[in-house]
Amino acid sequence: MASTPCIGLVVPPAHGEVPQDAAALYGDRFRFIARGLGIGGVSPEGFAPVVDDIVGRAVELRRAGAEVVSMMGTSISFYRGPEFTESLRRAMEEATGVPCTTMSHAIVRALQALGVRRVAVATSYIDELNDKLVAYLAHAGFAVTAIEGMSITGVKEVGEVGTEALVALAKKVHAQDPSAEGIFISCGGLLTLDAIRRLEDELGLPVTASSPAGFWDVVRLGGWDAGSGGFGRLFAPS
Repeated sequence: MASTPCIGLVVPPAHGEVPQDAAALYGDRFRFIARGLGIGGVSPEGFAPVVDDIVGRAVELRRAGAEVVSMMGTSISFYRGPEFTESLRRAMEEATGVPCTTMSHAIVRALQALGVRRVAVATSYIDELNDKLVAYLAHAGFAVTAIEGMSITGVKEVGEVGTEALVALAKKVHAQDPSAEGIFISCGGLLTLDAIRRLEDELGLPVTASSPAGFWDVVRLGGWDAGSGGFGRLFAPS
């Protein structure tokens, strides 16, 4: 019997726990392990002291058995621009010798897979990060029709945002320009699986978010089936 694939996650919080979306999406199909960075907040100032530790955490994960590794933070992997994002991925890969990705690579691949080019964006972020996200998505070929954030910088507070608030904000940004072909909810710390289902059902559009896209992407990177029924269009069986 084949052993369970091991997937490594570099996560922004200091606790270094595997995000709960892993079990919801994949149960025991994969073994996820994580190492934490200990960001001081969801802001450039909060990222600065630890961003250079990402590659080292990836190496720790590889030594612990990870067959693929993802940097599972969106804004920390896009805030210095797309060239940094790609250089970070390459540095992780060179240091570990296994396939590596970031959540910022993941969101691009997820939106492409969903056929979304014009996207309405809801985030937990301050305006500075929203501006950097718009630039990052534009560089990847997307048009952001509208964007609005919750101005949350606390790591704990991000995880406390409820489904109703996410649905309301996503609907608000979509209503600003209904030509949007889909919705993206950005910040890996947000719990978005229920919101994605609600929004897809109520608006009839594809919806994705940082954490689900990150898991989908790193599973695919390992060559495994990333499908998971009941979690929206991105996870529909191929």
